[in-house]
Amino acid sequence: MVRGFSVLDFQKAKNSSQKITMLTAYDKITARIAEDSGVDAILVGDSLGMSVLGYDDTLSVTMEDMVRHSRAVSSSTKRAMIISDLPFMSYQISPEDALRNAGRLVVEGGCNAVKLEGGAEFSPQIKKILQAGIPVMGHLGFTPQSVNKFGGNFSQGKTAESALEIMENAYKLEDLGVFAIVLECVPHELAEAITQNLKIPTIGIGSGAECDGQVQVIYDVLGMNDGFSAKHFSRYIEGQKILTDALKTHIEDVKELKFPTAAHSFAVSTEIVNLVKRESRK
Repeated sequence: MVRGFSVLDFQKAKNSSQKITMLTAYDKITARIAEDSGVDAILVGDSLGMSVLGYDDTLSVTMEDMVRHSRAVSSSTKRAMIISDLPFMSYQISPEDALRNAGRLVVEGGCNAVKLEGGAEFSPQIKKILQAGIPVMGHLGFTPQSVNKFGGNFSQGKTAESALEIMENAYKLEDLGVFAIVLECVPHELAEAITQNLKIPTIGIGSGAECDGQVQVIYDVLGMNDGFSAKHFSRYIEGQKILTDALKTHIEDVKELKFPTAAHSFAVSTEIVNLVKRESRK
C-alpha cells in the first residue's frame, strides 16, 4: 500500500536538512505506538531475535519470522514507511535467493522496502532486487549478522583501512541505487564525512547526530529491555518497571478481592439464577 512517507520523502528530508526518524517495531501494538508518535519509518528489524524471540543474536532469525512480524506491523499501520530486514542467509547465497526473499517480504509481509547488511560484495543481489522495483536500504559499519567475523559487538571504522572501506562501500551502495544507508556504531566524524559526501540519506545508530536521521530499537527507548544499556541509545522512560508495577497492583487486587468488581462481571435475571440453583441440587 502507498504510505504517507516514502523513499521520495527520505530524499526530500535530506535535501531540506530535515532529520528522518525511524524506530523498530515487531507487532501490532508497538507498531501503532510508533506510528501514533509520528515516526517517519518503522524498521521490522532482525533485532526481533533478541527483542522478541529471546535469541542471543540475529543469526537464528528466519524468513518466516520476518514475514510474520512484517505482516503484523504493515497491517496495523497506514502512514509510516515499513522497511524489513532480510535475515541471515536469505540473500548471501545468490541474487536469485535475494530477490525471492525480498519479494516475500513485500508480497507476504507488506513492507515497502528491504534492508540488507554489507557493501560491494552484495552488488549482484542489490541490483537484482532493485531491478524488480523493490527499494533497498543499505547497512554499513557494525553489521550484526557478521558478529562472528567481528568477534563481538564493537565500533567499526576506527582504523584508516576500515574507515576507507566503509566510505568506499557507501559510495558503491549509492551508485547501485539504494535509497538510504544505515551507519551503525561508526565514529561520528566518519559518519559526518560520509553524510556530507553522499547524495542519499544516512541513518545513524551509535554514529552521531551528523547523520541525516536516526534509528533506535523501540524497546530500548521505552526502557523495556531487562535493564540492558548501551552507549548508542537513551532510555526515555522506565517502561519495564512501570508495567511490572501495574501488574503487581493487578495481582494484589485479585488476591485481596478488589478485582473483579460487579462492574467487570456479567449478570442475568433472578429467574435464571434461581433456575440454575434448583437444577444444581439434583
